[in-house]
Amino acid sequence: MVDSRRRFMKTSAAFAAGFGGLRSATIPAEVFGQEYDPESAKYGYGYLYSDPQGILDLPKGFSYSVISTKGDEMDDGLVVPGAPDGMAALSGPYGLTVIIRNHKLNPYDPGAYGKDRELYKKVAPSMVYDAGDGRTPGSGGTSTIVYDSKTNHKVREFLSLTGTILNCAGGPTPWKTWISCEATVVRAGEHGKDDEKYFVEKDHGYNFEVPITARMELTDPIPLTDMGRFNHGAVAVDPKTGIVFQTEDRDDAIFYRFVPNRLGDLQQGGKLQALAIKEQRSADTRNWEQDDRIDVGQEFDVEWLDLKETTSPKDDLRFRGFDDGAARFARPEGIWYGNGELYFSCTAGGKDKIGQIWQYRPSYDEGTEQEGTTPGKLKLLLEPNNSELVHSANNLTVAPWGDLIVCEDRDQQVVRLVGVTPDGKFYPFAMNHMRTKFSGATFSPDGSTLFANLQSSGQTVAIRGPWHERTV
Repeated sequence: MVDSRRRFMKTSAAFAAGFGGLRSATIPAEVFGQEYDPESAKYGYGYLYSDPQGILDLPKGFSYSVISTKGDEMDDGLVVPGAPDGMAALSGPYGLTVIIRNHKLNPYDPGAYGKDRELYKKVAPSMVYDAGDGRTPGSGGTSTIVYDSKTNHKVREFLSLTGTILNCAGGPTPWKTWISCEATVVRAGEHGKDDEKYFVEKDHGYNFEVPITARMELTDPIPLTDMGRFNHGAVAVDPKTGIVFQTEDRDDAIFYRFVPNRLGDLQQGGKLQALAIKEQRSADTRNWEQDDRIDVGQEFDVEWLDLKETTSPKDDLRFRGFDDGAARFARPEGIWYGNGELYFSCTAGGKDKIGQIWQYRPSYDEGTEQEGTTPGKLKLLLEPNNSELVHSANNLTVAPWGDLIVCEDRDQQVVRLVGVTPDGKFYPFAMNHMRTKFSGATFSPDGSTLFANLQSSGQTVAIRGPWHERTV
């Protein structure tokens, strides 16, 4: 598996070649029902079979188990928060897997404290980022699952970050922490909408770093303010440099990188920058209605622009960055690092506004003064403009054998996990019946289990099966 992954990552040209024709490619409409056309089963793992439990359709030989459900009691006496989003799984002690999971919740959502916040007294006030004057403490944050992949069962589950708001995605670091991202810029003293009353005591719109540990403990909630205050999506870290790449969940977003002052210690601060396309200042990559549309496979040299006033209360970083020459993107959300390259989705990108996937290849001199002569490369990998292929690409991950596994973000009857092979072939891998987006797809360190979230139903599933049997 390791060798095949290396081959995949070293042949990104094959990705571009395969993706080059995807604007006209199709998958038969039968993939949306219980019958599947043979053409849709040529790639990936074949037909999807109807789940008698009415939760998750999977290919032959695959099975799933629900390992966590919102409202269930956790080992710390709190309850599983709802709206699970971004997620990662890393190696833990004694061969266990430690899964950390975001929760995209507002203060008026019950979260881990119970329906009437009756469990809030179990949490030390100093460990809550925003207590909301004791009335509406932030319900977002992270929970942690300790899982045994060998026996396929949960060992323990607990709250690991609390008091934050709308924790969307995030990403793991090479130093075994998780960066949890707030997808909101609500300010201290605001009370929400008329029909959603809540009080906040602190500004939001920050990242928080959480240890990925099997120990049942809450994280001291320290905002990483130098990483910027904006509507965060997800992050991915280049392990060679420790540079953190960040997405922004806005239709008019820019793409960020954070260059830390000290490798592996984000609390020591650093420099926030925005990606710009060389020779094409203030480029619009969304491909909506502009005449100068970007073609699939087209590659650009980039440069990085320093950003000022990165914690501005005006929520204007993206506007100032664009005016200074940064490129504009359509709802960048999921991002994942794989052996020297980064892949990130733009959920609303493309002519039909149903998704793009981009690749960024860092410079050999990324983050140094020499990168100007050896710039990083930005490439549009995928823009199908065809909802039968993929609709609203959101969180994504790189499978151990090289495929991309993409979560669809839509609350409709048909919502899928979609695989994309290195040569650009799409295949539906899973379909849920819960009318909810998939989120947080991530593999266990041993590659045996794919974890994913069903957001609205508040379920986390573990999928196992014959991963080695994927057809070309």
